[in-house]
Amino acid sequence: MRESVQAEVMMSFLVSEELSFRIPVELRYDARDPYAVRLTFHLPGDAPVTWAFGRELLLDGINKPCGDGDVHIAPTHPEDLSDVHIRLQVGGDRALFRASAAPLVAFLDRTDRIVPLGQERNLGDFEENLDEALGKILAESQQNEQNAG
Repeated sequence: MRESVQAEVMMSFLVSEELSFRIPVELRYDARDPYAVRLTFHLPGDAPVTWAFGRELLLDGINKPCGDGDVHIAPTHPEDLSDVHIRLQVGGDRALFRASAAPLVAFLDRTDRIVPLGQERNLGDFEENLDEALGKILAESQQNEQNAG
């Protein structure tokens, strides 16, 4: 049985209303950390930056604005399933990305085949490794803050 899913999508990094450029973003999901997805942004001239956040947040954000704190996801036009805005924030620094919804939905569908949404708690080894998984997320978060600073 496959325990992880990986995909690469192109997203627009929206620097300002006048300036944007396309970047590759790697999407990863691992059954050992069934609640989270990881997006690794490959910005030109910078080291790759990885953000981890809830799989359910990504799913919900495709259809309606959602997110509290550092990650906000919303459809660009709620009446149709076309593009999604992903806003990431560390302190006062923000980055806004736009992605087509279709590859995000396809990626989430593949994650659902590994661990159906709502069945995360049924993974016996996840509960045993919860502290380790939370430690990884916190370490990634601290690394993101250091890279952003």
